[in-house]
Amino acid sequence: MALIPGLPDDIARECLIRVPYAGFSTVASTCKGWKAEIELPQFRSHRKSAGHSQVILVMAQTVLDPARSIGFAKLCHVPVYRLTTFEPVSGSWSELPPPPGFCGGFPMFCQLAAAGSDLVVVGGLDPVSWEASSSVYIYSFITAAWRHGADMPGRPRSFFGCASDGDRVVLVAGGHDNEKNALRSAVAYHVERDEWAALPDMSRERDECKGIFHGSKFHVIGGYGTAMQGKFEKSSEAFDTATWQWGPVREDALMASTCPRTCVDGDVDDHLYMCRDGDVLALRGSTWRVKAKIPGGVANPSHVTKWQGKLLVIGSARAGEPLKAYVLETRTCTWTNVELPEKFSGHVQVGCSMEI
Repeated sequence: MALIPGLPDDIARECLIRVPYAGFSTVASTCKGWKAEIELPQFRSHRKSAGHSQVILVMAQTVLDPARSIGFAKLCHVPVYRLTTFEPVSGSWSELPPPPGFCGGFPMFCQLAAAGSDLVVVGGLDPVSWEASSSVYIYSFITAAWRHGADMPGRPRSFFGCASDGDRVVLVAGGHDNEKNALRSAVAYHVERDEWAALPDMSRERDECKGIFHGSKFHVIGGYGTAMQGKFEKSSEAFDTATWQWGPVREDALMASTCPRTCVDGDVDDHLYMCRDGDVLALRGSTWRVKAKIPGGVANPSHVTKWQGKLLVIGSARAGEPLKAYVLETRTCTWTNVELPEKFSGHVQVGCSMEI
């Protein structure tokens, strides 16, 4: 059956790739043929190569007035997190609906990863019990619906490194268990199959590490061992998904022993970037160099996200002051102010970029 009666399928596909992502759920519910078409990986690659893909930044962000929320937020003075989206081209902000049963907010310190047109939410601390959660939830931007994935295997872990290949696989490494023991173990989640697989252990324990998928490898940066509580390492190690092996430890991957929270992949170049002491630093080869000075309003960045040669930096001049946001064009080293509507000016704990 033709995708659009009376038109060749090639022309019909040209029509479908021009639909804004917000209209995908309507397209998917119109007919089975359209739903099957927009779910194909070839549809996403065609949409991207034709210049019709859209970038979305997804963030776990606090609700500024949790008293208006429902559930435990009425009773406890704790942050309530929801998922917000920012479209950098249009400058528009919105909020994703929570999965069923999430009336008390998303788990604190959960991790977000993009896999094709799916957003994967992994782990975190349960907002009611404060226990480490092994849960996995997937939001499809095709159907605008949530589904529950297979739980993360092994001991419950939190504060782990997490990243995806941007397509089908999400990787998790390190963190600590419920007894505060730092972990060396790592696992991989295949989103389409809803299956987890164990990876070989890392060479050392890495609590509060940062996971980055860079140069076709899963890099786990920084962190610290059980005996070194809070004293961050400068080292990193990388897992090659082709050989299923960890490479040698790079002892001086970071410039200093610091939290690697702001470290991100440069995306269109072979740099790594991170923010430290008022600077955006770029790593090429083995040398970190100052790329740009951070505007004074965000000298203390709490979150950095990358996409297509740009960095979104969110933070404040000092703790407790209102958040500000800027975008850095890494090629020209120019900054652009981002308008933060009051509703979307809460603290950002974690985020990721998606190209749909």
